[in-house]
Parts: sequence; structure tokens; C-alpha cells
Amino acid sequence: MPMPGVLVVTAHPGDFVWRAGGAIALHAARGDSVHIVCLSFGERGESQGEWAKPGATLEKVKAARKVEAEAAAGILGATIEFHDAGDYPLVTTPEMLDRVTDTFRSVKPDVVLTHADEDPYNLDHPTANRLARAARIVAQAAGHKPGPDAVYRAPQLYMFEPHQTEMCRFRPDVILNIDSAWETKRRAFECLPTQTHLWTYYERVALNRGQQGARNSGRKMTYGEAYQRGFPEALDALR
Repeated sequence: MPMPGVLVVTAHPGDFVWRAGGAIALHAARGDSVHIVCLSFGERGESQGEWAKPGATLEKVKAARKVEAEAAAGILGATIEFHDAGDYPLVTTPEMLDRVTDTFRSVKPDVVLTHADEDPYNLDHPTANRLARAARIVAQAAGHKPGPDAVYRAPQLYMFEPHQTEMCRFRPDVILNIDSAWETKRRAFECLPTQTHLWTYYERVALNRGQQGARNSGRKMTYGEAYQRGFPEALDALR
């Protein structure tokens, strides 16, 4: 039986750490395979710290962000690949869709994590969401590159919490308890010195979601991550 898999489709390097680092670390610690598709290096719009350095160039910023993302993924226990598609704006192509579809089929994830489908502050995020959804659909098509890997079931897609939740009309229906993974997630923060201004912010988010999760479950929870299901859950029983 293949190892359970998690596939993360993210627009920029920091996104998978701030918003899904707990889930990634939890699944990796369980022995699940976790693979991250990072569509850009966030070199234009999300690298304030690098651009503040004397002599900064686009290539230097991209190289620095790649190193950060690889280090963070390693701490969380995931593998990572980069598309280098550019950001602000992130523009997807048929070739990118084909490549991500191939990744869906090779990873065969049980769970997909990606951005929310709305974000008026960052158009790269819904673009990544649309690409992940499209690849999920195409990967299920038996007539797309027919062969032994063509038959593929549909994994659940969870959208992770955007930065400005209320402005993105994000309504979470899953609170994940990340208490056991919090220290790992926090160490991954420290791999991202380009965005130190977000470290404290996302710790507060995790504490808020932990409190919400504890109230809704009746169980002890200090740190949480919020997700919204992209599709109905197919269950054999409600408990």
C-alpha cells in the first residue's frame, strides 16, 4: 500500500510555513509523505528584507528565498519543488498546469492544501488555488495521458487561512490541533528572516485558532490552524 500523501500548492515560499506549517509537520511526523509545489520565489512582492540589502538584484533575492524555503521545508519534513513562475503577478501557463497535474499523479495525495479562492490583497493566492483545483480535475481524467497512472481518485482539498481572513470571505470548517507540531512550525519561521514582521502575527493567529478549536471540541488545544474544505466530505458515518 502506498504511503499516505499530502500535496501543498503554494504561491510563495512563506505561505506554506505561516498557514500550513503545522499540518505539514504533523503529517510528516506520522510518516506521511509531504511534497510542496512552490510556484514562485516571492521575489518581487514578498521579500522586503532582501530588497533592503545593499546591491540587491532579482536573481540574488530569488536565490536567497530558495534557500529559505528549502530550509523551512526540511525542518517541517517535506520535499519541495519550484516552478520559478514569477510573482506580482503570478501568471500560470498550460505547461505549469501539465507539470502540476503530473505531480498530482506521481504523488497521489490523499490531501491537498492550497490557498483560499479569494484574496483582494494578493491576486497570486487565488491564482495558485485555481491551478491546484484545475490540476486535481485534469489528473482524474483517464483520457489525459492515458496509461497505468491515469486512474486517480479525487483527494480532499483544504484551503488554508489567508492573511486578511474577513476580507477574503474565508469561513473555516476545520480547526487542526497543531500543539504537537508548534515548536517545529515556529522553528520553520526562523528560516524566513526576509519576513520577520510576520513571525509574531502568525503566532497570534495560531493562538486564536487554538482557543477556537478548544471551545468547539471541548479538548485542550493551545495552537491551531484553520482550513476550509474545497469539496463536500464523503463519509460512511458522521462520527
